[in-house]
Formats: sequence, C-alpha cells, structure tokens
Amino acid sequence: MVLRFRPVASSRFALGLLLSSGIGSSLAAEIELPAVNVQGQEESGYRSETASVAGFDDAPLLDTPASITVINAALIKDQQARLLSEVLRNDASVGDSYAPIGYYENFVVRGFSLNAASSYKINGRTITGEQNVALENKQQVEVLKGLAGLQSGISEPSGVINYVTKRPEDVRSVTVSTDDRGSGYIATDVGGWFGSEQQFGLRANVAHEDLNSYVEHANGQRDFVSLAFDWNISPDAVLQLDAEYQNKQQRSVPGYQLLGGTQVPHDASPKKLLGHQSGSKQVGIDSLNLNGKFEYRFSDQWKGSVSAARSKVVIDDYSSFAYGCFYVTDCGTAFFSPTGDYDIYDYRSPDDTRRDDEVQAAMTGLFDTGSLGHELTVGTSAFRRVVDKRKSVNEYIGSANINVDAPTFTPTDVPLNDKHRRLDSRQYGLFVTDRIRFNEQWQTILGGREVRLDEKAFDQNGNQQRHTQQYEFLPQASLIYKPVENVSLYTSYSKGLSLGGEAPWTTRNDGETLAPTTSRQIEAGVKYDWRRMSFTAAVFQTRQAYQYAKPDGTGQFDYVQQGEQKNTGLELSANGWATERLQIATSVAVIRARVTGSGTADYEGHQAINVPKLRASVYADYALPWVNGLAVLGGVQYSAKKYANRSGNVEVGDYAVVNVGSRYTTKVSGYETVFRLSVDNLFDKRYWRDAGEYMGDDYLFQGAPLTARLSASVNF
Repeated sequence: MVLRFRPVASSRFALGLLLSSGIGSSLAAEIELPAVNVQGQEESGYRSETASVAGFDDAPLLDTPASITVINAALIKDQQARLLSEVLRNDASVGDSYAPIGYYENFVVRGFSLNAASSYKINGRTITGEQNVALENKQQVEVLKGLAGLQSGISEPSGVINYVTKRPEDVRSVTVSTDDRGSGYIATDVGGWFGSEQQFGLRANVAHEDLNSYVEHANGQRDFVSLAFDWNISPDAVLQLDAEYQNKQQRSVPGYQLLGGTQVPHDASPKKLLGHQSGSKQVGIDSLNLNGKFEYRFSDQWKGSVSAARSKVVIDDYSSFAYGCFYVTDCGTAFFSPTGDYDIYDYRSPDDTRRDDEVQAAMTGLFDTGSLGHELTVGTSAFRRVVDKRKSVNEYIGSANINVDAPTFTPTDVPLNDKHRRLDSRQYGLFVTDRIRFNEQWQTILGGREVRLDEKAFDQNGNQQRHTQQYEFLPQASLIYKPVENVSLYTSYSKGLSLGGEAPWTTRNDGETLAPTTSRQIEAGVKYDWRRMSFTAAVFQTRQAYQYAKPDGTGQFDYVQQGEQKNTGLELSANGWATERLQIATSVAVIRARVTGSGTADYEGHQAINVPKLRASVYADYALPWVNGLAVLGGVQYSAKKYANRSGNVEVGDYAVVNVGSRYTTKVSGYETVFRLSVDNLFDKRYWRDAGEYMGDDYLFQGAPLTARLSASVNF
C-alpha cells in the first residue's frame, strides 16, 4: 500500500496543529512539508468500512441503516473479474436475470429485477444500464439492497449498483492475461500528480481484450479507455472529472427454452451456440460515460457540491435468435418442442440509442439544536432519459434442433424500419435528509424526496401513447441504536417509485410502456465490527405492484399491472481478516417471494420465477506462512433449486460451484510483480445459472464450464 500526502493537504494539517497548540502563526506559515511516501502492508484487504451508495456522501457502513455490500478492487483483482456478474457472485442476494454472453447483463436483487433505466450509477450519478461497465478504472462496486427512493428518486425496489472510480495517484502498472481458451488481455493504469503545488491529478486506464468464448462461434473483442482528473483548486475547493469509453463486439448467445413448456432440456452443452448462422453479425455496444463533481467547503461545518453526468449507449443489436416452435409441425408454441426443435429468427435492431442526463446540487451542514446534533443535507436534482430506436426486424428464416448444428439459411432481405423516439422521461426532485444524534447511543435519519415525473411514451411508429405527469413524495425513516461503539442495530422504512415495464412483443399492447408504480419496504438489521471483521444481519419485507403478461384464456396476452409481489428475506454476511493470514468474504440470503391478487391463479401460491429460497457465497484468501508472497484463494457459490416459469411447475436443480486460485507477489528485475491464477468451476459442474424471464418469455442459461485464467501485473 502506498499513501501519498500532497504538500497542500500536509501543510494545512500541520498549520492547524501548530496554531491549536499555541505556536505563533508566523512560525507556522514558514513551514512547508515535502511529499511523503509511506510503504506498508494493506490492512483492509477485501473489507471496506465506508460507502456512498446509501446517501449523498461517504459514510461508515456501521452507521448506515441499510444492507450494503462493497466489493473492492483487491477482491476484483484476485478473482480476475471482467464482468459485473463475476463481481456480484460475492453477494448471495444477487442473481442473474437474462444475462447472456455477448449482450448486456441483467440482475435480480432480493428477488426483484434491477432496471437498466435507473438502477446503475457511477460515482452516484445514473448511467444507462444497457452496457457492460468496464472494471479497469473502478475502485469498488457498491450494492445497496432494497429501496433507494430518497437517494435516487425513481428506482426499483431491488436496489442500486454504484461504481466508484479510481482517483489519481502515483501509479504505473501493466497487466497481461490469458485463459485456457487463448483469450488475450492487456491493460495499463497510469497516474500521477503535477503542478507547482501538486494540485493537478490525472489517471488513465486503457485496456484491450480478445474474447475467446467457451461458447462456439461467440468470440469477440473489447476496447476501453478512461481518464480521471482531480484539481485541488484550493484547500476548500475540489473538482473531479471522469470520462470513459468502451466498444465491445461479440455474437450474442441465445438461451434455451423449456421443451414443450414443461421440461428442462437434458444433456444440453454450455458450449453450443443455438441457431448459429455463419453470416450473422456481432452485437456492438458503444458506451460513453461522463461525470463531474465540484465540491466547496464553506467552513468546517458546511459544504456544498454540484455534480453532473451524461451516459450514452448505442447498441447495434443483431442475432440469429432461437425462439419457440411456431413453424414446427404439431408444435406452434412460444417454447421449444418436446423433442428440442426450435425456430430461428433473423433479428436486426441497429443504432438502438439510450441516453441519460443528470445534474444534482446539494448542501450538507453540521449544527446543534440544544442537545441534538444534526447532519442536514438538502438539495435538488434533474434527470432525463431518452430512448431512440427502430421497430426491430424479426423474421423467421428456418428451424433446427438443439441436438444438431443448425443448417445455414438465407438471411432476411426485409429493410430496416425508421428510427423513432420511444421514451422521453424527465424527473425533478427536491430532497432533504437529517441525521439526528440524540446521544452516543441513539440516532435517527429522517428524510424524503419530492419527485415530479413528466414522461412521454411513444409507439413503434413514433406516435405518442401516454403522457404521465405525476408528483410523488418518497419518505424514508430509520432509527439506529449503538449500545457500544462497534455494534449498531437499526430499523428503517422507505417508499419508492419505479418506472413501468415495457409490454413484450407477444402481447396485444406490444411496445407500450406502463405507468410508474410505487413500492414499500421495511427492514431491520444489526452490524458488528470485531477486530478486523465485519458481521451483518438484516431482515426485510418489500412490496411492489406485479407487472406481467396476463393470459386471457384465448391464447392472447395483455401486459398489465395487477396484484402484488411480496418478498421477505434474511441476509447474513461476514467480511474481513479472520486471522493474521486468512481473510474471508461470505454471504447468505434466504428469500420468500410470493405473488397475490394477480388474477391468474397459476402464478400464485408458490415461489416467484428465478428466485431460489437459499443462496450462499464464500470466498477465502490464505497467505501461506512458508512461502513469502504466496496465497491460496478459493470459494463456493451455492444456489437452491428455483422455478423456471411463472406457473411454478418446472424447476431447475440446485448447484454448488467450486472456484480455486492463487496469488504470488515477488520482484522481477526490481519491479513488484503479482501473478494470479484462478480456476472457476473446478469440477466442471453443469448447471442452470439463470432461469429468468425477459420481455415476456422464459429463458434458460447454463453456467460456464471449467475456466482457467492466468495474469501478471507489473508495478513500475
């Protein structure tokens, strides 16, 4: 670990000490401290003590009345994670929900789906979620589980994913990597401080990756570049800017479907690309994320900030898509046939554009009223999301079977449709939150956000379908009790507002975006810091309107909001150093998810689709005492069985996946070098990792087979 004290900050700290101790200001003013580099062992490891995702500034996790998981850069590096799914496997409350290779990933948290429009953030500002955010320039990934209406405005009851970017520091490193399939990866991380008083900081991350997928015919490539800039304008004013761009090209991999709607495919290979057509194009995803923040400290008690962000994603969506068996004799359903026959569609939707713009201003102050201490934050925000896309071309070109390679069919010659605006959603917010400390044991956090939503939804021809104007107050209240300094007990209540879903193409109201829905949550938990370990436990209950394709009994469907889904659960976690040489990151989640009042009896009275009742994750790092610099790593992810359809009459089995690895730190030609080896799915387990629903249809995705990855990082 390298700690760098810059002259401006060091001198100011020294002057404060001198003045407070009574030494004359004239003597203090003559003292100038040089930059100091301190070398030492990284003590935090995989454990993080603060997060910003649950508020408007960094706060200790022990004082935050919410269930939060923080996966930091140390764990991301050791697991050699490149995708968010590889990061979130460390949290048992999170699961995949239509996360195919070659496309952007989707997730469920606490049994509710995240929303690409509002559930993902970088440095607290909303980004378009239809992208696979690069991790090379990320310091940590924060997961706020549950409602975040106060913090985010319109958001899903599942929670929020926040990426925190690396800030400038003196770093020069190169990482190269490969895997058992011959993929190639190189990344550089370069940063430093400059200027007459070292007031300017820059950090650049560049990466290129050649993706050799375990799925045949699904290779691809990825390029990424980012720049972070810090300017310490004065001891009281700081400007931070971030920009990142990524281009990824890869064939998307369709999921399997139930055979005849009643049976999970047997002996299916995770390496097979269903519906492969040699002339099909790759999916291209261009993403640009920009954000900046200016913070000014008016006094030791008051500070203000202004932040802004733009996120834009352009998707060239092409696929030879395996779906249903409408053109197979004696089949004609939205599932694969009982014998594994399926139809292939030539799907084309290029230049699919999503853009988010957001600005926020906030003021935070510390003051007392009588015996009560206050930490008050007030602010305002504005957010706009627009979606511009074509009505997709989705033409049948032939049929095949899951047990053989698909023949080559003639691609469609249907021309592309015109591009139209499909959504223009604007929200404006006023928010206030006050952390009130009664004494050393008791504190409460009271707050709320007044949201004004102005949203226009359009059909596939650009004609306006709906204009929603809505005001909603989203309150949040919590109580924290700390019987001793390192233990906190909390309870909280919150209300949220979520964007309505889009009707899938299989419904009569295809393409319609439904009105926003409200959700409510209560949660209670305990947090305990012991030495270098952190333990947490939380119980919660979340309710949200149920949105689904409702059958009308004639074979037709309407996408509606009817009934309610209620998820109740328990979460446990332990993170940190169990011994001087052993650190662990563990997580357990038990969730009961039920639907009531939907008007469709088959969808009620059982666990919701793709939500296992139990999921667990454990990861460990043990530094070997007899080989300096060598550590062995490993972990297990477990999931109980889960339903693969809304009716709850088909399920995929439980599974446990074992991962192992090692890390060796040494010097090569005088430079610190870290070698990492990771082997995921050590026993080559076959399992269904994802049995979720997407756009009204059920899909099944298998987990990756045994995968080995080797990397070397050199710090210059």
